[in-house]
Amino acid sequence: MSPVEIGIISVVAIVVMIYLGVYIPVALASVSFVTLWIVSDRPILAINFLRQTIGDSVTEYEFATIPLFTFMGLVVSKAGLGKDVYDVMNQGFRRIRGGIGMATVGANAVFAAVTGSSIASASVFTKVSVPEMLRLDYNRRFAVGVVAGSSVLGMIIPPSAMLIIYSFVAEVSVGEMFIAGIIPGVLLALAYIVAIFFAGKIRPQAIGGRIEPIPDEELLGWGQLFNKTAPIVGLIVIVLGGIYTGWLTPVEAGAAGSLAGLIIAVVRRRMTAGSFWEALLETGHITASILFLITAASFYSRMLGFVDLPNELRDFLDSQNLSFFWIMVAYVVLMLFLGTLLDTASIILIVVPLFIDVIEPMGLSLIWFGLVTVIGAEIGLLTPPLGISCFVIKATLNDDRISLKDVFLGALPFAVVMLLILIVIIRFPILTTYLLN
Repeated sequence: MSPVEIGIISVVAIVVMIYLGVYIPVALASVSFVTLWIVSDRPILAINFLRQTIGDSVTEYEFATIPLFTFMGLVVSKAGLGKDVYDVMNQGFRRIRGGIGMATVGANAVFAAVTGSSIASASVFTKVSVPEMLRLDYNRRFAVGVVAGSSVLGMIIPPSAMLIIYSFVAEVSVGEMFIAGIIPGVLLALAYIVAIFFAGKIRPQAIGGRIEPIPDEELLGWGQLFNKTAPIVGLIVIVLGGIYTGWLTPVEAGAAGSLAGLIIAVVRRRMTAGSFWEALLETGHITASILFLITAASFYSRMLGFVDLPNELRDFLDSQNLSFFWIMVAYVVLMLFLGTLLDTASIILIVVPLFIDVIEPMGLSLIWFGLVTVIGAEIGLLTPPLGISCFVIKATLNDDRISLKDVFLGALPFAVVMLLILIVIIRFPILTTYLLN
């Protein structure tokens, strides 16, 4: 068989195994092992590849970013900082039609800068903002859609688990990926807010709701505003500021952020011995699963290199004389298609090894390519049948008035906005690399 045939069969086999219930890294590793065995007819070669991959993976120093940022996100979530940021944003946007939706987007963007988790964001703001929007007679699809759409900011605005995974697969700097994600993440958040504003002007019935003035006695005073914003702003300054200035490596920034988050939770009396232990256990579970994913993806990438698929794919594209435009069209369509079937991590782990050796010789930035990949894959979080954020929102909401169909339809306009921002980033790569210059 040709390398292309082997690659296609391997992708199909992985997708089928995942849908049969096989754990994603097990599917990646199994397909890679069997392929190496069959192609080389030497089982010892497959074993040596696996042994070397595991040895190289677990000794990577930057792997420490995963448990540190995971722990920081869990502690921050338990400390209730998401609710605090929402309260501040809500006071600022309350007098605008769709203002609670804008407040949700803004709060999600800030919350993402210290948690890096779409699932955590979806869970927190489903509990915080959706009931308030329903109370004020907002369109139920808009209420859940804005939470679903803005929750994906957690995977774009650093520190993001998906950016970390991509950095290991593509062998680029985690710190540079974090810095590169700032402008696209902020741009997407602003695009959401602008879209909500114009939707409120053009199609107010799609948003609904009423403006309810906040009584003077319920307005947050300057002291309260400071108490609610200072902790999360401090964490952002420590983590992203430390990385951007070069004072801290990503690992050191994760450690400093985890310590600061723990201190904040203890001072606010939100952290008990039991919840601390739960955060440690959950950190261990998440870290183990992510490291297993990365190791399996590295094994898969080495298998593709062994069968010479990257070179074959590059030669094929060269022979077709495809321009940059059509290559990116094909790549984005592939990402959108896979997004309806697989989760973001799986897409990154399967697709990036196939295309990375095609993109790099073209003189394109792998940092830029990483943001294109993550944003493209994140659109899948909002699209059926696998839109994970939508399922999390439905499960967290536990409201029979809102169906899963409502969540998906509400998230659809935000998926369209994401696609438009993705096109802008492809057209203007400087948006991802400007802060690195």
